Amino acid sequence: MNLNKASFTAAYGTIEQVPTSLNPEITFVGRSNVGKSSIMNKIFNRKGLVKVSSTPGKTTTINFFKVPDGSKQVDFIDLPGYGYAKVGGNDRSRWSKLIEGYFEQNRWFALTVVLIDIRHDVSKLDIQMVDYLVQHEIPFIIVFTKSDKLSRAQQKRQIPNLCRQLSNAGDAFVMSCSSLKGDGVEDLRHVLADAVKQARDAGNPIFQGKKADGEDDE
Repeated sequence: MNLNKASFTAAYGTIEQVPTSLNPEITFVGRSNVGKSSIMNKIFNRKGLVKVSSTPGKTTTINFFKVPDGSKQVDFIDLPGYGYAKVGGNDRSRWSKLIEGYFEQNRWFALTVVLIDIRHDVSKLDIQMVDYLVQHEIPFIIVFTKSDKLSRAQQKRQIPNLCRQLSNAGDAFVMSCSSLKGDGVEDLRHVLADAVKQARDAGNPIFQGKKADGEDDE
């Protein structure tokens, strides 16, 4: 998987526009202003591929990016941030429908990366997101962002505290990252590559049990 050759595919404003899932998907989700775009750019080793805005709640579409994986492809999905109180109720409702609609589709979920700001307590929406992923058996990890904002001693105290707040996550893999300094990013790349390999080994659930093109009935 060549993350350095990631490119933008398309942005979809309604769930009906989202195409059928043909490739393993790595999905990023989290509260507005959690640093989602910055982390994705760091993973791709690109500065402006995923648009970063100083205004929380700016992502209002489901954004797809493609990454070559040998002769195949992996799709990276940037979902709208949730929980920004200053946007109107109509926008919050539409974003909620986009996020829920995406996860309710029959898709090739390789891994969902739940991003949480390491500096703050876990929000009710974060807990609800984790609950949803657990209940629907969607593979996920938790990444604490903006680790550069805390000293190592502070991180050692804060991470166990956040994990206790996320007890509903069970034994989900947890790590911290900094898009500014790059701490943890290389480890995250390896986690994503392993998830894609496991997803390919398991096969696309959309087509499992169906005959391949050109296969005749006996």
